[in-house]
Amino acid sequence: MDSKQWFREAGFGMMIHWGLYSLLGGEWKGERMNGYIAEWAQQYFRIPLDEYGKLCDCFNPVFFDAEEWVKLAKDAGMKYVVFTSKHHDGFAMFHSEVSKYNVFDATPFKRDVVAELAEACRKHGLKLGLYYSQDLDWQHPHGGGYTMGKVWCGDAAYLTNNWDYPDDKAKDYSICFEEKIKPQVKEILTKYGDLCLIWFDVPVTLSKDQTDELYRMVKKYQPDCLVNSRIGNGYGDYESAEDNFIPDANALDRLYESPCTMNDSWGYKYYDNNWKSADRIIDTLRHLRSVGANYLLNVGPDHLGRIPGPSVDILREVGRRINTPK
Repeated sequence: MDSKQWFREAGFGMMIHWGLYSLLGGEWKGERMNGYIAEWAQQYFRIPLDEYGKLCDCFNPVFFDAEEWVKLAKDAGMKYVVFTSKHHDGFAMFHSEVSKYNVFDATPFKRDVVAELAEACRKHGLKLGLYYSQDLDWQHPHGGGYTMGKVWCGDAAYLTNNWDYPDDKAKDYSICFEEKIKPQVKEILTKYGDLCLIWFDVPVTLSKDQTDELYRMVKKYQPDCLVNSRIGNGYGDYESAEDNFIPDANALDRLYESPCTMNDSWGYKYYDNNWKSADRIIDTLRHLRSVGANYLLNVGPDHLGRIPGPSVDILREVGRRINTPK
């Protein structure tokens, strides 16, 4: 079965947003991110790198169990997992030789999360995809997004780190692209076995040539690995809808996936309890499958590595119901 046929038939996947921001839980110095997604905390609160970096000293998720996560996805009827190998904060959740700003080198945890998830997926028969923020990177002085204004989430924040690196005119994304983005993408493509897809995001600075180079790199190292449309500039093997968008179309003209949250945030937010019911998730899944789209449903583990209890209960109920013969 080729990769596109697999994707069409897979139908249901788990997305996992997990990183340093999970320690904050949507709050910083007594202020909550009400109405905003928790993984953007560093940007929203304009947390300096020297302060945000201190979270590394505290990141020791002793209850992280890759097999537990993967078995939950499998029990829910999901066929693939998409994990945030690096989000916009620039912190890698894998052992990167490119930047020491990673979960193995910078934290007391000293484990390669992506490696453990890859092994668990192989063991339990699920495919692994990796999210990688290829444009925005708030740790690198030349991370992207500086060509845009205050546009994020209803003009709540900028896209670039302009508190540590305030001179946008001095920024040159090509430096970040060559120093960090390209070599880290190569790492995730070559260190963890077969990947079903690479999930890029927020393409606002990359040139068409840079996008082309990334796309060709994926196909060079993993010819069967799909690339989502958020790589930018019209590239991609399938369409990633806008966040939480559910299409009404009776037929879609290309491979399509709707990325959605179980509550209102993607990263862990301890006070966000607006959980979607099992009924709603099942109805959404059935609708998306009827129009030929995949359902990528996100969970946000906490700083100890625990998927929140309501997410676990809801997903188990979804799996029990969709796997029970009528």
